[in-house]
Amino acid sequence: MLVGKTHVYGDNIDTDRIIPGKYTKTLDMSQLAAHVLEDLDPEFRHRVQSGDILVAGENFGTGSSREQAPIAIQAAGISVVVARSFARIFYRNAINIGLPVVEIANHTIENGQQLEIDLKTGAVTNLAAHETYQARQMPQVMIDILNEGGLVNYLKQHGTYKGV
Repeated sequence: MLVGKTHVYGDNIDTDRIIPGKYTKTLDMSQLAAHVLEDLDPEFRHRVQSGDILVAGENFGTGSSREQAPIAIQAAGISVVVARSFARIFYRNAINIGLPVVEIANHTIENGQQLEIDLKTGAVTNLAAHETYQARQMPQVMIDILNEGGLVNYLKQHGTYKGV
């Protein structure tokens, strides 16, 4: 069960808004976290707390296929991203690095509310508004990948990872 405070944004937030390209040449997670969403919301990095939940509208993560976008979100402390829809490459990159992503076609979630999310059942409960949404069901293998902390860990655990 994931529980956290929401940070709500709109539609069509692309990977350059998530993490500007000029910051993607580092492997330092703290640097990625320091610049996440800075062009969209310069104060985000000062407000975000470990375990918080990012909520967006349609087509979240559109743009390039860079993995740094979900990595930066995760490095900032976000525990899960909820959106009406995701760009498919962002969705899969997030799963691959172990960042849960949940699709709810229609929601009225507002900034600062507490959500409780059960990835297994897809139930998303807005504790402030006493509403429960049913998220698009995630395939079990994706839940298993998330539970292992990402695709590499999943493959190592299941004996199919050959390493680099």
